[in-house]
Order: sequence, then C-alpha cells, then structure tokens
Amino acid sequence: FSLDLADPAAKRAIEVDGPSHYLRDASSGEHVVNGSTRIKARLLRAYGWSLANVAFFEWDGKTESERRQLLRDKLAEIGVLS
Repeated sequence: FSLDLADPAAKRAIEVDGPSHYLRDASSGEHVVNGSTRIKARLLRAYGWSLANVAFFEWDGKTESERRQLLRDKLAEIGVLS
C-alpha cells in the first residue's frame, strides 16, 4: 500500500482523502467512502495499523486554526497526541 503519512515502526498512518475516495449517497447526498478505500483501511487495521483519515470535506473551507485542531484530533485518534 501507499500511505500519505506513516510511521511504519509504530504502525500508525494518516491518509488524506480527496474526492476520488468517496461516492455520493443518492438519497441523502452524504459522502460515503468508496470500496477500495474501505478495503485498504480494513486490511491495514487487520495488520495492526492505527489509521486516521482526513477527508477533503472536513478540510475545505476551514480556517488555519480549525485545520490545526482537526490535525490534532486526527493525531490523537492514532495515539500520537494525548
């Protein structure tokens, strides 16, 4: 697999997911993770990796301060920050 940011020794990674990683739910209009992205995440977790995803729609339109907080939260998800 290729990973956007990874610490292989600790088995931790962050993926930055653009629009190509998502489909639109026809009834709700919500973004839904596509199959290949879902399988990649499932396999990484099965191999003991901690994985956090930063979705484009979580990032776009945010202030610098909001983006920093988002990154802090994502790093905390995978145990890099407490």
